[in-house]
Amino acid sequence: MDAQAHAARALWNMLHELCLMCGRGRLPTMAYLDAEVRWARKHVEWMGVLPAQAAQQVLNDYRRAWLNCWNGTAGMPRFKARYRTALVVDVPQGRDLQVKRVHRRWGMVNIPKVGRVRFRWTKDLPGVTKDGPEGRITGARLVKDALGWHIVFRVEAVVEAATARAWADSHVGVDRGVRVPLVLSDGTVRDHAPWLTATEARRLVEYERRAARQRAVRKSGTRTSRRLEITYAKIRELRAIAKRRALDWQHKTTTALADSFALVSVEDLRVSNMVRSAKGSIGAPGRNVAQKSGLNRAIAGEAWGRTVDLLAYKLADRGGLLVKVSPANTSQRCSECGFLHPNNRESQSVFVCKNPECGWSGNADHNAGRNIDEAGLALAPPQDLWWLDTKVALSRRSKVSNPPARARRESPWGEKVNASGGAKTTPKTPIVIVGSPGTGPAWSTPWP
Repeated sequence: MDAQAHAARALWNMLHELCLMCGRGRLPTMAYLDAEVRWARKHVEWMGVLPAQAAQQVLNDYRRAWLNCWNGTAGMPRFKARYRTALVVDVPQGRDLQVKRVHRRWGMVNIPKVGRVRFRWTKDLPGVTKDGPEGRITGARLVKDALGWHIVFRVEAVVEAATARAWADSHVGVDRGVRVPLVLSDGTVRDHAPWLTATEARRLVEYERRAARQRAVRKSGTRTSRRLEITYAKIRELRAIAKRRALDWQHKTTTALADSFALVSVEDLRVSNMVRSAKGSIGAPGRNVAQKSGLNRAIAGEAWGRTVDLLAYKLADRGGLLVKVSPANTSQRCSECGFLHPNNRESQSVFVCKNPECGWSGNADHNAGRNIDEAGLALAPPQDLWWLDTKVALSRRSKVSNPPARARRESPWGEKVNASGGAKTTPKTPIVIVGSPGTGPAWSTPWP
């Protein structure tokens, strides 16, 4: 499997080099690239280990990468480095898999040029599981991480269309934090244990220190020793375990929220700006650099952006709505009377309103959650204007960092493009509303 994955990565790099050699704005045709791929598989021995369908999928993925670039939804395709790229092999045709369930925990699948392989059965598959969902398997993708190879099936399943849900009595505001991951406006919290146990965390520190000692004795320009590679592998394994546990908690938590509430409001945080280093420069050095780096690691460990992404599509599947509100003053405004003062938040967890006529006190994160919920209700459209079946996109249009210089009617590979030079696409779902209560979208005129 490793040989197939490296062959697929090398094929991507060769396709990219060939396209770059043609010059700016001049790309070879798909027929020419397809012929080159066929020739390489026939005459290059190590390229022949990649199945024909997998090689065609690499070509299709490379073509799609350029179309996304022209459409402004992604950057320009890049070379895939050996040690910074996940090993991936596609099986684009479901008939080649021949999936069969052996018993409750295990199944068997056919991998081209490998044979029958056993895999852990974790979810019902359409067309295979007895009394399972209707549909069929259309393909699969094999992905390798520090814990080994994993298989992800692509399926076509029959699902019921989502219907709009009323959120008059089913709404909540969610405040994201570091000490407490999620605090809801109803006063409840969603917390988790450390991603690594005490023993695993101690082992991770030991391996990192061992790697530092081994790097110290390594001469510059020499090949990494076998012992250092083993140490790196153990570090990657522990970090992969932590990542898997974090993703599992996020999926379960966001699923529960999407099932319980029709309208969820969160702060529109710029997480990438929040985790920037405070090191500064030589002329203007930063302050509290070590403390800021620790906060950055804590924020990155909670993966705030991924939590919102999971909530968005799960709410859309259930007929709900996600609203992103401005984070300004949500932690300093009293949710009871609306009084705003920087001294209202006395500490990280204590909020006391300084308004003499109010004096409300409580948890600071709970107060922020209530403010977020109130702002989200102000931004939400009227219930009679909410239509999910038409899939009207009410989200912000994605900004293009490098827009095309001129409009084209067709891309070099025959794709229809819009007036700005990007390929035509349908409005994106899930629907996400972004704004502040004072500058919300005009709901009287629906977007086309």
